Parts: sequence; C-alpha cells; structure tokens
Amino acid sequence: MTEPSRAVFLSYASQDARAAQRICDALRAAGVEVWLDTSELRGGDAWDRQIRERIRDCRLFIAVISAHTEARDEGYFRREWKLAVDRTRDMSESRAFIVPVVIDQTPEPGAAVPDRFHEVQWTRLRAGRAGAEFVAHIMKLLPPEPASTAPRPAAHPAAAAPVAPPRGEVRLPKLATLAIAVLAAGLLAWALVAKPWRSTRTAAQQAMSNPATSVASPAGAVEQSIAVLPFINMSADKAQDYFADGLAEELLDLLARTPGLQVIARTSSFAFKGKSDDIPTIAAKLKVANILEGSVRKSGNRLRVTAQLIRADTNDHVWSDTFERELSDVFKVQDEIAGDVMAALKIHLLPAQQQSLRREPRTTNLQAYDLYLQGKENYNRGDSVGYQRAVTALRGATRLDPQYAAAYGTLALAEYWAEDGEPTSGYPGYERALAAAEKAVALAPQEAAGYTARGFLRTLVRFDFTGGQADLARAVALNPGDADAWHRSAVLLGVFGGLPAAIASEQRAVALDPLSAEICMRLGFFYAAAGRTSEARPWYEKALAIAPESIRARFNLGELELHENRPEAALTAYRQTGDEGFSLSGQAKAEYSLGHAEASRRLLEELIAKYSSTSPWQVATVYAWRGEQDKTFEWLERCYAQRDPGMTWLKIDRDLSGLRNDARYKDLLRRMHLPE
Repeated sequence: MTEPSRAVFLSYASQDARAAQRICDALRAAGVEVWLDTSELRGGDAWDRQIRERIRDCRLFIAVISAHTEARDEGYFRREWKLAVDRTRDMSESRAFIVPVVIDQTPEPGAAVPDRFHEVQWTRLRAGRAGAEFVAHIMKLLPPEPASTAPRPAAHPAAAAPVAPPRGEVRLPKLATLAIAVLAAGLLAWALVAKPWRSTRTAAQQAMSNPATSVASPAGAVEQSIAVLPFINMSADKAQDYFADGLAEELLDLLARTPGLQVIARTSSFAFKGKSDDIPTIAAKLKVANILEGSVRKSGNRLRVTAQLIRADTNDHVWSDTFERELSDVFKVQDEIAGDVMAALKIHLLPAQQQSLRREPRTTNLQAYDLYLQGKENYNRGDSVGYQRAVTALRGATRLDPQYAAAYGTLALAEYWAEDGEPTSGYPGYERALAAAEKAVALAPQEAAGYTARGFLRTLVRFDFTGGQADLARAVALNPGDADAWHRSAVLLGVFGGLPAAIASEQRAVALDPLSAEICMRLGFFYAAAGRTSEARPWYEKALAIAPESIRARFNLGELELHENRPEAALTAYRQTGDEGFSLSGQAKAEYSLGHAEASRRLLEELIAKYSSTSPWQVATVYAWRGEQDKTFEWLERCYAQRDPGMTWLKIDRDLSGLRNDARYKDLLRRMHLPE
C-alpha cells in the first residue's frame, strides 16, 4: 500500500455514490490511493473511529458537493467535512488539503458548506466524470512518491471482486491514456470483500504515474478543435443508420455552439463514413486535434450510446463512456457527452455561455424526433428524391409537434430545393419554404438555424437582400461556429458586390467545413469574380477532387478557362459538365470564342428549345458573351420575372461586364435593390 501521506479521502452523500465512484476510478487509474467508503450500512464506534483515522492520515480531502448535499442539513458527510476543517487548524496556510468538487449546477455562493470551503478553489466535474486536467491537478497537490526498492505485492485475485455498476447503468472498461495525465480507466472498481475500504494499485497503474510528454497537434490544427465522425449503427435493424447519424449530427451542432471550440461541419466529418481512413489521417485532412467517434444501439425503448474522444497526434483515448438509457433520455445523453468532451478538452464556460449551448426548445414527441432525423438524412442526400422525402418526413414531424422549431428550419430548405427547377406556376414551394422559415424564427428566436434559412430564402425568393443580410448577420452572431451561416453570409456579400468581405467570410466557412465541395467551389467563384484567377483555380480543383460530379465546379472551371482566353480548354470542361443546360450554355460561349459562330448559334437554339422555362439565366449569359445586348436584356427581364437565382450574381458575373454602363442594367440593379 502507498504511504498514508499520499492517500486521498473522498467524502460524499450516499445519493452521489455513482459520481464519487467515477472520481475514485479516475484517480486510481493514475496510481493515486483513494479511500472511498463503499459500505451500505454506516455506523458503529469501530466504523466511526476508522473514518476519523482516515481523515487524520489522508493527504487530501475531496468533498463532493451537489444538490443532494444542499438538500440535507444533516448527514455523516457533514461530520466528515467538520473533521477535515478541524484538521486544517493545525496546518500551514500554504498547504492544500480540502478540495471541493461540485458535480452538478450547485452555485458556490450561498452553498451550505463550511466557511473554510469558500477559501479554496472549487472544481466542477459534471456527474463526477474526472478528466485529465483534474487528475493532473490532484497529482500535483500530492507529495512525490518515496522511492522503494521492494516490489509491491500483487493483490490476490480472490481478495477482491468487481463492484457492480448502479442499476440501470452499464459501463464498459475505459482505455487509460498516457498524455499529460491519465483519464478514467475502466469502471472495474475493486472493493475489499471483508472491509468497506480498499486501495489498489496495479503494475499498469504504476506505469501510468509517469505520463508521457504530449506531442504537437497535426499541422495547421487548432488545439481546441474537434471533428465528430458519424456514429456506427450497432442496432439489429440496419435501417436505423439515420438515427445513429442524426444523433452524431445533433451532438456536432451542440458542440459547435461552444465558444472557443472549433468544430468541423457535418459535410466534412461525414465524408469519412464507410471509409477505412485511420484517425491520424482523418485529423490531418480536417486539420483538427481531436476526433469524437461512437456507436449507437437502439432496441425498442432502450438506447445504448458509446462515445470516445481521441487525441489525433498520439491516437490516445482521452475520454470514453457508455450510456444505457431509455430512448426518452436521448437529449440528456447528448448533453452529457458534450459536457464530458468540453471537460476533457479543458474548456471552461461561464454560466451564461453554458445556458446558451441549448436554447432551442426540444421536442418531447419521440415520433416527431424520429421523423426529423429521417428528414435530415434525406435532405443531406442532396438530390431531388431526397428533398421530396425530406419534405414528407419533416411535415410529419411538424404535424406531430407544431412547436418543433428545428424541424421547421430544415423543412424550409427542403421545400425550396424540392421546388427548385420545377416549372410549376408561381413556384408554391418557395412560399411554403418562406413560411416554414418564418415559423422556425418565431418559435426559436435565439437559434441561428431559422435565421440562416430565412436569410437564404429572402435573398433567392424575394430578392430581399436587406432582410437577408440582417438575418444572416444575426445567424453568425448567434452561432459563429456554424459553417453554413458563414457560407450563406458570404454569398449575400457577393451578391452586393463586396468581394473582399465575401472571400473573408467564405474562408471562415471553409475552415469549419474543409471538405465541402460547395464551399470550396464558391470560394473559387469569388476569387475569379475579383479577378484573382490564380487563387480561384486551386479551389475549383479541390471541389472537383472532393466531388468529381460537381456540376457547378466543373462549369466554373470552364468559365475560368474561357475568361483566361483558353476556349479549347473551356470547351472540354463544359462538355464534361453533368448538366445539359449548363453544358449547352458553356459550349455556345466557347464555340463563339473559337470563331465558330454557326456552331454557337445552334447550341444556343438547342438551349432555348429545351431549357428556356427553367434556365433563362444561362440563355442571357450566352447572348451577353456574343455581344447581343438587346437579346441579353430581354432574357434578363425573363430572369427577373421568374426570380431566376442567377440574377443574384447580376453585379459580379463577368459575362455581363460589357453591360455595366447601360441604363437598362442600372435599372435592373435599382429594381433588385442592389447598389450600382
């Protein structure tokens, strides 16, 4: 056994036994001797005498404080606290002895604890989950371990038995890490059969008491950065993939609200689903220092979630845990995982910041939540079938819970994209999209998602750029960790012609979502519009490397070649564009630049015959490239009447550069509320 002067006494109320056991496990994993009373029946002179001796001999006294201790004005733990305070009267003022640990939201001011407790630093460990920082702190407070020439005797296997976890909660053994200090190892807490007290220290734990020196983060990675990988579906029903993905995405969104934590967006994190890349490779591609991965098993109304936080540069497990709960506790599980991750990453939030992490009212209808996850899964497919299925699922979610703000926010975007390109009279889907976005904002005015959707739709559906700008600025202010908000804000800045600001905003977006083909493509587009073509090309090429089928990236690369006076290369790129409308318009321009006026005319006529109702913008840009200004304005008027999204680029599209001084062009800008 270690010297008594290095032991830690752990004092707690009986209702907090589970949290106390977690703290004990974490410290024992680091080789610290912990005196923890696991006796169910406290009392008797011998037992009382033993408690007093332990408090007299221990080096540190950890007092677990909670709502339970606050609610009890009597309890043996209070006697333990008094004994600890009495012992400090004979100690030097500089010696650390009492370590108050709060395991819930109990505030320090006014807490029902001895005055001496208020004179020392308090630590907060959510539900007793002790991270590396806490373990390292305790080890620093302990004196150096005396050298010993004799080997420690191994505990006899028959002398101890594992303590069963509390009923209703199953926990797996945890992997200990050697970085800085050791986090909680497995929850196999060994208890002495004959006595309520036991201190054990295995050979592995002795090795862990000499932590390895941590190495630098991956190149370019922010220290407090993380990517949440899609959780693995361990359910018997493989159709439950959407639930596992949805839970991981919800957790990602929750972490993204954390000030000081850079969280990679879903598009980039989920790009590794089903792939064999190892953790260091994924971290290097995403430029993050940490990876969170996990699994989900759903069976009936039972839910089992396992999560682990991995340090990318060492591949060490910084934290891991398993949660077995009722399905109705799914949101609590998300909150607990997020809280544990923040603790492991040493992120400390002010109370107001903690409150802001979860402002959106959550649904209490599990069927609505399930439909919401199905809707998001289909929306993320990014094709017309997915958008239609998303609309169906999300409408179902909002019918079951008319107050479900998150469902309305996603429904708004799904309605828009399900309608986009469909030549229906009046585009009713656009109006439904706007109505859903308005509902999302009304239900959750402190949530960024509703403003992001409404700002996007105001811009494209109503050409309400002022309203859209206000919404997107609000979205960024509410959630600066949201890549989508930065991206859509960049788009609107580009619409106004503010290219330097658009580029800066899109750079923020790409830092949060480095594997988004859409963001990479749009950043290249803004560089090209600003005349910085050498900077544009790498972003188009990256977009195509991420998504070789990207229509707009391929088309915009053709545009780049055309404007750099390489029409042959442009023609090749246009022909490879996977959308016939885009392809025809590009080829018509390239053939014209090659001097093939007749071939250009035939391609233009084919474009008009097939796509005049859905792609008037493409027709207008071909006429502009050919120098036919009257025809250009004729088709621009059609674009304006049909609210063609291409009109948003009226100020910066380089095909229209020859029109800038025309009065008709300035009139269009005025009607669209855009500055000259």
